[in-house]
Amino acid sequence: MTSPTVVVTGISRFIGARVAGRLAADSRVGRVVGLDVANPSPDFSDLLRDVDQVRADAGAVSSIVADLDAQAVVHLAVVSGPDQQYGGRAAMKEQNVIGTMQLLAACQQAPQLRKLVIRSSTAAYGVSFRDPAVFTEDTEPREVPRGGFARDILDIEAYVRGFRRRRPDVTATVLRFAPFIGAAAHTSLTRYFAQPVVPTVIGRDPRLQFVHVDDALEVLHRAAVEDHPGTFNVAGPGVLTLSQAIRRAGRLGVGVPEPGMSTAAGFTRVFGVGRYGLDQIDLFIHGRVVDTSRLAREFGFVPRSTAAAFDDFLRAHPDGTVLGRDRLAAAERAILDGIRRVRGADRAERHGLEPA
Repeated sequence: MTSPTVVVTGISRFIGARVAGRLAADSRVGRVVGLDVANPSPDFSDLLRDVDQVRADAGAVSSIVADLDAQAVVHLAVVSGPDQQYGGRAAMKEQNVIGTMQLLAACQQAPQLRKLVIRSSTAAYGVSFRDPAVFTEDTEPREVPRGGFARDILDIEAYVRGFRRRRPDVTATVLRFAPFIGAAAHTSLTRYFAQPVVPTVIGRDPRLQFVHVDDALEVLHRAAVEDHPGTFNVAGPGVLTLSQAIRRAGRLGVGVPEPGMSTAAGFTRVFGVGRYGLDQIDLFIHGRVVDTSRLAREFGFVPRSTAAAFDDFLRAHPDGTVLGRDRLAAAERAILDGIRRVRGADRAERHGLEPA
């Protein structure tokens, strides 16, 4: 039996490049083709040395999958946050939802296809005050999520369910990852914990789970070369509360009322740590914990604990210095000014006035 050809989407990003490189080095895999709308960074040249790279948008996927006679597709071209440089939220939805829909349509028309692996997220469960203590793979979201990424994930998984009905001969694996963390991870979450002053919501101390990026890569690799049909939560065992994580990081938490949390995005930009959206804000309010027993049972693999993954991230960011008194006072004023603006806009809306 010949070794399979595997198509990996999203190789211009860290996870996609790493997965493609690992598969290309696996003797069980024949040819690895990396597909992306953008050229990979030169930093990934060594990882992608043995990967055939194709630059194409989702509309070209159908002919590419057919021409390559691919037996497996690993879909990692899913972005978790809008990048204003490349079109913001509209481009994010285009890539996540429309791109996945076009990819699945191509896969449906590929008779030789035998395996499909989809990167998903625990954001599929949403966040709500009515959430259970622990989510299993069969738990339905209590409310429609506010954040764009979570809504995209729900759409993506709905398309995958339709694909499974139409192509029961294909082993389809959906991996719901907890937020990535680790020494090599660079996300809105790691930027949040790397900043010297961390905004939190007064009265909330959510329970959080993470997955080490290296463990995520291992699970993706196994899903691509082994048969694991179904949907799986992927997270490190155990939890950290937000206050524990902040103390562990040697940072200073600054509590703000919940309406002011979104205005704290402006505060974080002042200190050069980027912004975060409703998906992250809701996570910091409600938290999210998932059951991973199905992963351990079916994959025979248990990721390192949430605490161990977080500690690895901290070792890569050893500077625990917090802001001095003057800068901290300026930061607190920035947050309070943002809260006042939000409250002023709310009052104006209630009374039919133009906001000041």
